[in-house]
Amino acid sequence: MTMQVSPTSPAAAAPRWLDADEQRAWRAWLYSSQLLMDRLDRELTHSTGISHAYYEILVALSETPGRMMRMSELADRCLSSRSRLSHAVSRLEERGWVRRQVCEEDGRGQLAVLTDDGFAALEAAAPVHVESVRAHLFDQLTTEQVEQMRVLGETLLRHLNEA
Repeated sequence: MTMQVSPTSPAAAAPRWLDADEQRAWRAWLYSSQLLMDRLDRELTHSTGISHAYYEILVALSETPGRMMRMSELADRCLSSRSRLSHAVSRLEERGWVRRQVCEEDGRGQLAVLTDDGFAALEAAAPVHVESVRAHLFDQLTTEQVEQMRVLGETLLRHLNEA
């Protein structure tokens, strides 16, 4: 199949290839962030039985008033599809950590609610998670590198949140 590209479309412009320094920076950042997330997930799951994805759901709910959030907002917050989040919440419901309830405001939307047992599981897992983050990220960086990481992250967040 041949793709038709108009001369004014972005695909018609020559790609702006990465130079050697950009390529090294991109690959180092990409691979290290993937390895870090994999390590955090494995350590958290091994020590607590909670995957990083489930941990993030519990954290998101714990940080909201009433420890509840619309399912659609929770999916957005966790960068998850609605169907994937629904499946995860079902698993968390089986553990007694989350329950669903109908949104009283409109009677249509569903809320995910963090239970007391779910909050206790989060409290037990948090020290494991923070120690992994500290050991595998912050303990490897200087104070200046942490500041640079913050600045880079905030710059990217401003750009990506606009999109």
